[in-house]
Amino acid sequence: MKTVIVGGGLTGVQLARRLINEKNDVVIIENNEETARHLTNRLNCAVLNADGNSLETLEKAGIQKADALVCVSSSDEVNMITCSLADAVYPNVLKIARVRNYAYYVNTAAASASHASQISAHHRPLYGIDFMVHPDVEAASSILKAIEHGASTEVIAFENTSFELCRITVEEGSRIEGKLVKDVRALTEKPFSVCYVESTSSAVLADGFTPINAGDKIGILTERANIAEMLDLCGSKAQALKKIALVGIDQIGTIVADSLLQKNNTLNNRFSHFFGAKNRRAKTFVIIDSNEKKAKNASERYDLEASVFNADITDESFIQEEGLNAFDLAICATTNYELNIVASAYLKSLGVDRTIAVVAGSAYENIAKNIGVDVPVPIRDAVADSIIGHLKGESVTGIHTVSGGNFETIECKIESSSKVCGKNLIQISRKGEFLVLIVKKAAEENYKIPVGKTVLEEGDRVLLITSAAANQKTINYFGKRQ
Repeated sequence: MKTVIVGGGLTGVQLARRLINEKNDVVIIENNEETARHLTNRLNCAVLNADGNSLETLEKAGIQKADALVCVSSSDEVNMITCSLADAVYPNVLKIARVRNYAYYVNTAAASASHASQISAHHRPLYGIDFMVHPDVEAASSILKAIEHGASTEVIAFENTSFELCRITVEEGSRIEGKLVKDVRALTEKPFSVCYVESTSSAVLADGFTPINAGDKIGILTERANIAEMLDLCGSKAQALKKIALVGIDQIGTIVADSLLQKNNTLNNRFSHFFGAKNRRAKTFVIIDSNEKKAKNASERYDLEASVFNADITDESFIQEEGLNAFDLAICATTNYELNIVASAYLKSLGVDRTIAVVAGSAYENIAKNIGVDVPVPIRDAVADSIIGHLKGESVTGIHTVSGGNFETIECKIESSSKVCGKNLIQISRKGEFLVLIVKKAAEENYKIPVGKTVLEEGDRVLLITSAAANQKTINYFGKRQ
């Protein structure tokens, strides 16, 4: 596959590396001369020092022979214009744009839905963008999922299924400490799968004989309603979150606050139990931002629903004066990712029970965990996962990076030409490479945890987890025969 990437920033580099590692042909267009020169020395791909929003530049990069154009420059407008320009001449090239401005995202989604209901399937997408990726929506959704379960675990939800993947620390003295994975299944009647086990020295896909020790982090896939019981098995509990502090009221913070306070139902309506009209007085929601204008706007937007402070979250006197050290949860969602890590660790050291921090990527995710942040949210990984998922073709419907980049979950549809079609899970097993977690048969409505004799058939949908090193090999195995 040939992909042209416009924008050589951290996201563009992360995306390029993943594509290059999978033996794809990549060209990066970067308009900053120093950055372009640096990329040439770091990446095994072609780098053009030029403006991406130029048809001449796109053609020099080989857009006419490309399978996809991915625009991740620092400018929303450049990303959108570049896709539109390319679409006018090369409509068959897949176009993906990262768009940070939430207004564009909402308006485009609404317009696309309107067009879809009125115009035939042959109509070109709005702005020529096949897929618009909004990093702040991805990050806010991850934060809200964590809050739903008391910020006790990182949670990944999967579309059109009630199953979720949670990463839980095994506490000393818990019921599963010292047991093998196969023995844990007897401790509860609730359906679940242990997907992976992270120890201090390694991270492995789990099989029945994988040991579980105190301090390990394990990935458990189960239905949403069963997560509290899984936490209990691991010696943890979902905490009641009555006092929440939100640090940073930029786009991520606004989406989170809107959802928790039921403003416009930004993402969902699952959070009425936190700050609903009947119990709002029993809850405390505080917003802190060091920017005076943003704090003022937030104060007007949320009025009596939240206390808003224009303050520095690292100011110990402010923290003590407002009693933030006694809060149940602090969400650090500023655009300064390093500050989010430091502030979360600092608040945790002062007594805040749980902390969530938006971080740059998986490398920072591991750093954050090592210094005590309960739930790091790696924003660039979410963006790269979303883009990679769109690039994998129709048979792959979603990809998520988990366990700090050690593994990936892949959602896919079984085609008649797939190498696994017509075979049961025992026949296709490849130890250490992947695990099939849940399957939805073509004739059924719901996903279920499969057994070894489950046969994969055309039209079935599966969710599997694979090691990062074997991800492309696994996709090729489950995807269409070339």
